[in-house]
Amino acid sequence: MGTSGNFSALISREPVRLAITSTGLDKGKLAPTHFLEIDAHSKIVRGNGRPSAEALLHLAIVRARGAGAVLHTHSVWSTVLSGAHAAEGGVALEGYEMLKGLDGVKTHQHREWLPILENSQDMEELARKVSKTLEEQQQIHGFLLREHGLYTWGRDLKEARRHVEILEFLMEVVIRAHEFAGAT
Repeated sequence: MGTSGNFSALISREPVRLAITSTGLDKGKLAPTHFLEIDAHSKIVRGNGRPSAEALLHLAIVRARGAGAVLHTHSVWSTVLSGAHAAEGGVALEGYEMLKGLDGVKTHQHREWLPILENSQDMEELARKVSKTLEEQQQIHGFLLREHGLYTWGRDLKEARRHVEILEFLMEVVIRAHEFAGAT
């Protein structure tokens, strides 16, 4: 919504070049000129504007997962869920048919863990925490920043978009199921 979030896609692995949205733009009205090309240190190689400070998180994900695309959203569901479950360090999504939309998941009996990392304005430190989380939790498809939003990725933009859609759906289901259970 609005200027929230940021999106990136890998242009090349050697040297690392990433196309990433320029900060402060309405993500619903993006044009080719709204993307920057950055290097492995988030320095602009081509384009006008400036990358979000969170470009370092995109680069950490690309390195750790070999991702071809990284999508970061600020939905109501991810913001609420990450605040409500921060004390547990994450939230489990399990038993839902939609889990099979995540890469490599073959059954609804899968348990997807979405770690929740404490949000920070120190992006270098946060990028290190993201790298450590991705190293320690090899099977995850995304993570949440507390009261901030969702990060997910894929081999390409199509897969990353599918992961956003699946995870956003599941987060909404978890919240609505909790609300419904409290109403009965």
